[in-house]
Amino acid sequence: MRLLVLGGTLFLGRTVVEAALRRGWHVTTFNRGQSGADVPGVQALRGDRTNPTDMRHLAESGAWEAVVDMCGYVPQQVLGGARLLQPVCDSCVFVSTVSVYEGWPAEPLSEAARVLDCPADADEDFGPPDVEDGPTRYGRLKAGCERAVLETFGAERTINVRPGVVLGPGEYVGRLPWWLRRIAAGGHVLAPGARDRSIQPVDVRDVANFVLDSLVAGTAGTFNITAPIGRDTFADLLNACKKVTDSNAELVWVPDDLLRAHGVRQWSELPLWRTHRGVWQVDSTAAHSNGLKCRPLLETVAATWEWLSTTDQALINERSTEIGLSRQRESDILASLA
Repeated sequence: MRLLVLGGTLFLGRTVVEAALRRGWHVTTFNRGQSGADVPGVQALRGDRTNPTDMRHLAESGAWEAVVDMCGYVPQQVLGGARLLQPVCDSCVFVSTVSVYEGWPAEPLSEAARVLDCPADADEDFGPPDVEDGPTRYGRLKAGCERAVLETFGAERTINVRPGVVLGPGEYVGRLPWWLRRIAAGGHVLAPGARDRSIQPVDVRDVANFVLDSLVAGTAGTFNITAPIGRDTFADLLNACKKVTDSNAELVWVPDDLLRAHGVRQWSELPLWRTHRGVWQVDSTAAHSNGLKCRPLLETVAATWEWLSTTDQALINERSTEIGLSRQRESDILASLA
């Protein structure tokens, strides 16, 4: 298969490219060459998706069975690019997010839930600013991008994937890497909330395989991409971190209300900790029925630790610098339990 990937140098995009190359596919990537190194073996084309001339040159450079849009964020730009690529790509995979739902993160979700309203030609300033624990501009614009692709390629030629939390080797956001490094350091580790809280992170390699398998199968439609509801708990995650780092850390479970009283920022100061009802209640039955296979959480944790331990890629990213509780804050909160 001839595959075009918009992006393709970091995390999920890179993983999709690597998996496609292992299958013997011919892969073309299109990006600015600024975020990461090209995967060896690709046909790397340089350009900026925000530049219509660059996108026209891309469309003139070949024909592909499919395009995977890893980095679409502004509907207006996605719409323009999709119109140019639609004649030379048989199908399109758009990588979206569960943040497109009106009810995220407060309510349990399925693909039938209402999506935020955003037109297919919206610019980056469309809609109100973010609100605390409510709809975000990011989610709203992603919803507009979905519409742009669907309007251009049509329902029978579009695969729209809405991942929840994606973890695994190459994760630049820094959520699992922070937990691994903290637990590897040992001592008393603040563990947030209830140890039996259900979580649904999905391995980046499993998302990539679902995308490629769907293209082979000729699948179309919209799919939430998460691990099954109820399969894993927060304790499973942190105990896996202890196991793979061979750590003697002692987990100290601190109730949600005490963490909120200390003003701990959910999702960032304590990665993956969020008390809203819908965060880990995302129904992905449709994806699992169409071939999504989720490896054990321990495999994801182990592979991430191996990546952290064997590469020189610190992956210091603007988002990763906002992740994690300081050791002083952690000590203060644990001391308050006495």
